[in-house]
Amino acid sequence: MRRSVVALIVLSLWSTAVLAAPAAKLWPRWQAHDENSTETIDHSAFDDFLRTYVVAHEHAPNGVRYGQVSDADHQRLERYLQAMQQIDIDGYNRNVQRAYWINLYNALTLDLVLDAYPVDSIRDIGGSVLSSGPWKKKRLRIDGEKVSLNDIEHRILRPIWHDGLTHYGVNCASLSCPDLATRAYTGDNVYAQLNENARDYVNSPAGVHFTDDDELIVSKIYDWYGSDFGDSDRAIISYLRRFAGPQRSLRLDMRHTIDGYAYDWALNDEAVIEADE
Repeated sequence: MRRSVVALIVLSLWSTAVLAAPAAKLWPRWQAHDENSTETIDHSAFDDFLRTYVVAHEHAPNGVRYGQVSDADHQRLERYLQAMQQIDIDGYNRNVQRAYWINLYNALTLDLVLDAYPVDSIRDIGGSVLSSGPWKKKRLRIDGEKVSLNDIEHRILRPIWHDGLTHYGVNCASLSCPDLATRAYTGDNVYAQLNENARDYVNSPAGVHFTDDDELIVSKIYDWYGSDFGDSDRAIISYLRRFAGPQRSLRLDMRHTIDGYAYDWALNDEAVIEADE
């Protein structure tokens, strides 16, 4: 009997750990910046990788040709990650910093998937008894600080930039995640590109769709990180309307509640996407 109770407690803790999304909690160390700086960061190596291996689709998620990445290009990606860890990011302006952190997150995610490939889902990589996925492990060292994927997203990007756009930039290598961009972010393009990503996502079935019964189903992202979008159904719907096309915006305008959430954690593998088309 006691063993059964313990098992139930462990299962409950595991479920809570897996389903709970990290809160945005600022890591003060990374507040430093120089708004007068005009210095840029060279992301051309990562840009080359994305242009070579990310395939854009109009009616499906962008796919990554993981199975075709050469050993040489994987090594170049790892050298890019090493180079980014040598940068003193404090001395750059906020746009350059935002592009840096998003690129760093996406490059590390790609590297982790490539190390484990073939794999069905990023949640199968790393993790522990109480959590799935590779997000908690501190795999980078930046200016002497060990940094994880979770640190980048939830302790740096989300707390510093409060516009919700971070979720359309960082990519978790899953079919229901906002698309991995086909080009690297830069200080000059980051804000415009994130807004474009948001429009693409909100107007895709992965972001927002209506069922045959006229139920409004949105991405689980808007549930996990509701506070970034207003933290109520009305506020989230209002946020979505900012990026929705005319017809979708009109349908959203007539709704006050969200009927459900959906998310597909399958890997954004171009080989699988292509086979399903």
